[in-house]
Amino acid sequence: LFPKAAEEDAPYSFGETRLQDPIYLPPTFMFGKREKTILLVPGTGNVGWQTYRFVANWIPYLQNTTWADVAWLNLPNYLLNDIQENAEMVAYAINYVSAISGGKKISVMSWSQGGIDTQWALKYWPSARSKVEDFVAFAPDFHGTTMTDLSCKLLSDGCAPAVLQQGYTSALITTLRASDGSTAYVPTTTLYSAQDEIVQPQSGTNASAYLPSSALAPASNNQIQTLCPNQPASAGWVTHEGVLYNGLAAALAIDALRNEGPGSVERLGQGGLEEACGRWVWPGFDWVGTEGALLQGAAAIFGASVKVTVEPPIMGYAS
Repeated sequence: LFPKAAEEDAPYSFGETRLQDPIYLPPTFMFGKREKTILLVPGTGNVGWQTYRFVANWIPYLQNTTWADVAWLNLPNYLLNDIQENAEMVAYAINYVSAISGGKKISVMSWSQGGIDTQWALKYWPSARSKVEDFVAFAPDFHGTTMTDLSCKLLSDGCAPAVLQQGYTSALITTLRASDGSTAYVPTTTLYSAQDEIVQPQSGTNASAYLPSSALAPASNNQIQTLCPNQPASAGWVTHEGVLYNGLAAALAIDALRNEGPGSVERLGQGGLEEACGRWVWPGFDWVGTEGALLQGAAAIFGASVKVTVEPPIMGYAS
């Protein structure tokens, strides 16, 4: 795994101990003895348990199934550091969790910036692609967000590096999307809301979350308002964090995890789609607690110890 899992992999900037530190294996981890091993990657301003736990959410849901084995990442400084550094840790974690799970392929679930981290890892560490059977991305910003300029203007002394790097025309986003980085490397399911208050644009094929299929892998892109018009799943305001507990998003995420290929509306069938669209919140999920993930993220961003006015330089392997 270290210093490289494959010759074509980018070099790591850190030693192996630091790369391993963010990986959290709960006491319930079964080292690949269940059908699916799933690695959870958090969003900006959060660590893994904040994004996915909160009383009742993805961690307890998956742990209480008979088929899922789950681990997660608690990345340094709440993912506010250079995204390229975060992505290195994701790349290493994919290879590591696969290795300790008997070498089987794993699934990756991400929220928000975690989607960029994962896509960057898959682009520059090709070894990770062969270890991932599914990539499920909640509210990803693969094309960054136009909202960064506004948020950074509110912070007169600059932004955290990762916030600045998520600008719609940032050097990092431009580099990620160059060549084949704007398409799927592994079977990918994106789940997003046109009403996202953090990531814009987030509608149709211009959505920042939209990631087309490629010669390497298929993708399904699922905008909640398009698939569930005028139904409970799209009622009111489906927020950036709300996608994590949304009925349709959860149904398609589970469908992707349980079946070959991306999440499929066709596989849900008309009855399954109607049931999913009829749920604003997935059964048993805690929407109030999940909303706290955004509040904690905002507090971390505004209180960031390191703020910059210029993006970190693109690393040599990608420039």
